[in-house]
Amino acid sequence: MPVSAFLLALGAAFVHALWNLLLARARDPEAAGAVALLVAVVVFTPVVVWQWQLESEAWPYIAASSVLELVYFALLGAAYRRAEVSVVYPLARGVAPVLVLVVGVLALGAETTAVQALGVCLVGIGVLLVCGLRRPAGSSGVLFGLAIACSIAAYTLVDDEGIRFANAVTYLELTLIVPAVGYALGVAWFKGGAALRAEVSASTVVAGFGMWVAYGLVLAALARAEAAPVAAVRETSVVIATVGAALFLHERVGPSRLAGAVLVAVGVALLGF
Repeated sequence: MPVSAFLLALGAAFVHALWNLLLARARDPEAAGAVALLVAVVVFTPVVVWQWQLESEAWPYIAASSVLELVYFALLGAAYRRAEVSVVYPLARGVAPVLVLVVGVLALGAETTAVQALGVCLVGIGVLLVCGLRRPAGSSGVLFGLAIACSIAAYTLVDDEGIRFANAVTYLELTLIVPAVGYALGVAWFKGGAALRAEVSASTVVAGFGMWVAYGLVLAALARAEAAPVAAVRETSVVIATVGAALFLHERVGPSRLAGAVLVAVGVALLGF
């Protein structure tokens, strides 16, 4: 794996963890998430226009993925308002690829390997440690983490097919338009427009940029190296987010939870091989 690809994938991990931490730190994570999504869609529209590539066959997948992305962001905002990032993030990022693998094997007839089986085991042990054995994490964090994992797995399976009919930049932008507008309207309906205006800040703008930048860095890494090692490095975001939650959000991340996050990251990395 070239050094440039390694640094790009590691940068993607840091940026992904960063924008999640910024949303979790906001006074109103749901409104902040809505603002960040709007920023992401508006700011990167010129880039999409410049690189536009889309076939008509992509539209059903874009429609399905848009709904699933809306569910994902709604769950994410609700989770960060009620639960700890150091529980939600590892569970969501760790369980999702396991679900994708299980669906691929059971429903799509995909083959699996001993290395992937080991990855599933490590994710399972890591999840148990993150949830807590002696001092269990709050049930809301666990439930939200699992629900978010389901939404990630669902849109991943859809996108895996849909991306064949568009370039990655165009596809991502189109799948984010409905979630951005729909989520903002939903927040405005339930909380009022003032809630959205209150979260217009430098941190939410950075979070919006981060949503796109993390994706762009992964694409740049994939242009320089194979998918498996890039995915492996990218999953360090699980550890980065957990450490960041302790340092910046002052969550109580003990050795057990940190070890669980590490095992989840290693397990997910093995699933990519």
